[in-house]
Amino acid sequence: MANTIEELLEQFDEVLDSGLKVPGKRTIVDVEAIRAIIDDIRLNMPAEIKQARGIVADRADIITNARREADGIIRSAEERAKALVAQEEITKLAQEKAAEILASAQAKSREMRRAAQDFVDELMLRADEGLTANLAEVRRTRAALKQQAPQAKND
Repeated sequence: MANTIEELLEQFDEVLDSGLKVPGKRTIVDVEAIRAIIDDIRLNMPAEIKQARGIVADRADIITNARREADGIIRSAEERAKALVAQEEITKLAQEKAAEILASAQAKSREMRRAAQDFVDELMLRADEGLTANLAEVRRTRAALKQQAPQAKND
């Protein structure tokens, strides 16, 4: 019994070469010897070939599992992309809202500043008018006093 596939195949060739040649391109061989060699080949088949046969037998499952896993990865990537787009949209909306709030606050600030200036201007106008009226009263009173002063000198 041979140890390797190569040796067994060599034996196989020897059995074929040692066969009896008959006219018409035919050869009579020892069938039992060939079957024994084939059995030895099967027994000595490398583990890789057995493993490859197992993989070929399982390839449908492997392909199905690979497709399922690929589909899961694609679905996960699509969901992540949608989440990122949604997050980007939320960020964009938040930035727009912040810009609106800032613009509104700036407008209110300008309006309040204008109202405060108008209020101060109104107070200053009233103070000016009041002081002007008081100054006019003081001047009239002074003029009246001056007119009375010469009369007092005469009395």
